Amino acid sequence: MEQQVGANEVEASLDHDAAPDATRLRHGSHIFSMLAEPTRLELLWHLTNGSATVGELADRVSASRTAVSQHLAKLRLAGLVDVTRAGRHQHYSLRGGHLARLVREGLNHADHIATGEGPHA
Repeated sequence: MEQQVGANEVEASLDHDAAPDATRLRHGSHIFSMLAEPTRLELLWHLTNGSATVGELADRVSASRTAVSQHLAKLRLAGLVDVTRAGRHQHYSLRGGHLARLVREGLNHADHIATGEGPHA
């Protein structure tokens, strides 16, 4: 099935094989800097399972709603999460499958380090 795109949009792909230029390296470094904070990484991991409210995420990461809101604001400004309003609640979700795969693979790799399990082929 072919994806429909607007006049100014580029069709999304799973693989981007071209060597990264300075702009892409700068954006990539910024993304990794957002993942470098443990609470933000945990929030993103929870969002790989679907959208959630600030309250739900605060309960899951055992942090205050204020702290979670501040982390989510940074992630939103970085373009890593989206927010939608449903009634009185705002639901946060990951922006795209690349980020979900990045978070899960990073934590899978960390699991190998923590458990001493060897690398995959």
